[in-house]
Amino acid sequence: MDLNTVRDICDARRHAPWRTGDAWLGGGTYLFSEPQPQLRRLVDLSRMGWPPLTRLPDGSLEIAATCTIAQLSDFARSYDAPAAPLFEQCCRAFLASFKIWNMATVGGNLCNALPAGPMISLTAALDGTVLLRAQDGSLRRRRAADFVTGAGRKDLREGELLRSVTLPARALHCRTAFRQASLYGLGRSGALVIGALDPQDGSLAVTVTAATVRPFHLWFPLPPSADELRAALDGSVGALDWYDDLHGLPVWRRHMALRLAEEIRRELTGEAGR
Repeated sequence: MDLNTVRDICDARRHAPWRTGDAWLGGGTYLFSEPQPQLRRLVDLSRMGWPPLTRLPDGSLEIAATCTIAQLSDFARSYDAPAAPLFEQCCRAFLASFKIWNMATVGGNLCNALPAGPMISLTAALDGTVLLRAQDGSLRRRRAADFVTGAGRKDLREGELLRSVTLPARALHCRTAFRQASLYGLGRSGALVIGALDPQDGSLAVTVTAATVRPFHLWFPLPPSADELRAALDGSVGALDWYDDLHGLPVWRRHMALRLAEEIRRELTGEAGR
């Protein structure tokens, strides 16, 4: 897609005052996928030189906004954390070609804030925290589960940049379970549910995305019963929170989310074979 309203592309390493019509350019897989008539200038992040993934001293993992899906997938193959398989499962949820994998970024997926964004699913499920940098250099942090506020909406102020997302060590040591449903083969996620069982205290977190307009991250101090899980989901996700588009009606998305959540509960609590 030619963005014929764009008049300039500037290097993000050379700070220039933010102005109306600016946009950050990461991989560009979304920006160049459809017309963007409001844009006049792109601020290119590709030369910032941020390490894609950094293991921090406390055992947590920092993922740069410019980390591509291919880089995340490659890293996960040799990563020894119990939650590592979830990385590849979420990467595969893109159902995209290798061309997209090599250009699309973790930060771009988060900032697009689409319900089916699998990097939203991954970071929300593992209790991630996004680091946001304003034009004046000031920083603030938000839970990944709270960063996306609706379909296409996020807590990102004018000119603010998503610098990275950090996954805490404790979440990376959780045992995880993943379920995804689509209306048709190789289709966009209509419901995506992730469970994370904490080996330290036995708590269970269940995160619902794709079926809802924003992530819903539910935490239980002890694994709930089937009825308790269903009641918690119905009590947290309102009627208007179920997403509605050509990839699934709200009633179907709710049905699948509840079904997948129960499958995850049974898998992680050892009830699946009973």
